[in-house]
Amino acid sequence: MGLTYKAAGVDVEAGNTLVDRIKSTVNETHHESMLSGIGGFAGLASIPSKYQDPILVFSTDGVGTKLELASKYDRHEQIGQDLVAMCVNDVLVPGGEPFVFLDYLATGKLDVPIAERVVKGIANACDIAGCALGGGETAEMPGFYNGSQYDLAGFAIGLVERAEILRPENISEGDVLVGLGSHGPHSNGYSLIRELLERDLYPPEDVLEQILAPTAIYVKPVQACMAKIKGMAHLTGGGFKDNLPRSFPEHLVAHLDINAWETPACFTWIQDQGCIEQIEMYSTFNCGVGMVLICAPTNAKSLISDLIEQGLSATQIGSMKNLNDDIPAGTLTVSHKGIELA
Repeated sequence: MGLTYKAAGVDVEAGNTLVDRIKSTVNETHHESMLSGIGGFAGLASIPSKYQDPILVFSTDGVGTKLELASKYDRHEQIGQDLVAMCVNDVLVPGGEPFVFLDYLATGKLDVPIAERVVKGIANACDIAGCALGGGETAEMPGFYNGSQYDLAGFAIGLVERAEILRPENISEGDVLVGLGSHGPHSNGYSLIRELLERDLYPPEDVLEQILAPTAIYVKPVQACMAKIKGMAHLTGGGFKDNLPRSFPEHLVAHLDINAWETPACFTWIQDQGCIEQIEMYSTFNCGVGMVLICAPTNAKSLISDLIEQGLSATQIGSMKNLNDDIPAGTLTVSHKGIELA
C-alpha cells in the first residue's frame, strides 16, 4: 500500500470531526449581519444599516508563550479568550465595534478534544465582545510543531463611524487618565514569567491564578461609555512605555500617580523573583492597568461611575500635562521620548 496523507501525519478526518463538534458553538455567536456559517471557503456578512459612513477597523495578534502555560496547567478554554481579547481590545482603541473574528490554529497532530476546548473558549469570548466567530482554519503541520503542541493567531474586523474615530490629536492638556483594572499580566511578558516559574515551581496560589487568568475583554462596558471618551490605550507588550504614547500627541506627557491603583500580587511576585527594576516593570507589564481611557476633566467622575456600574474596576490614575510641567514625587511620566519615575 502506498503512502497516504494520514500516514505522513495529517489526519483530514480529525479536522472534519472538529468542525462537526464546534459548528453549533460557532453558529451561536452569529448576529443578524452574518450571511454564512462555517464550512465555506469564505465568510459573508452585511454592513449593519445603523452605520452612515462605516470605516473598517482591523487587528491581528497571537497569545505568545502563554500557550505553554495553557498546556501545562490545562487552561485551553482560557487561552481562547486571550486570543480574542488581544484583538478586540485593539479594535476598540480607535472607537471600533468588533464585528467578526477569525482564528487560526496550527498543530503537529490535531488533538480534537483540546482543539474543541480552545475554539469553544474563542466562541465564548466572541460572545463577551459582541462579535461573530465568522470562521477559521486548523492546520496540521507534522515535523514543524511537536506532537499536539499548537499555536494560535486571531484576526478581528470591526466598524466605526468616520466622524467618531478616536484620534491622538484630539487629546488636550488637562485631560484625565482613567485606568481599567487588569486580571494580571494578560498575554504579555510570559517568556520572562515562565523563566521565573521554573525557578519557583510553587508560587502562591493567588499569584499563579493571576498569571493564568485570561485577558480582560473591555469592549461592551467601554462602548456603553464611548460618548465620554476622547482616547484609549490598550496596555499590551511594552506596558506603559510603548502603548500609552500612541494615544496622545507629541507635545504632551502623561503624568500617572503610581499609588492611584491597586497592583495585583502577581506583579510584586514577578518583580521580587526577578529582582526587576521598577521602571522595567512599567516598560514590560500592565502592572494592574489593562487599558487607559482619556476623557475631559468634566467627564471623569461620571465616566468612572458609569464604568463601575458596567462591572469594571476603574479609577483616575493621572492626567495629561505639557512637557515642561513640574513632576511631583511618585509620578510616572510617559511621553514620546520615554518613561521616567520621579
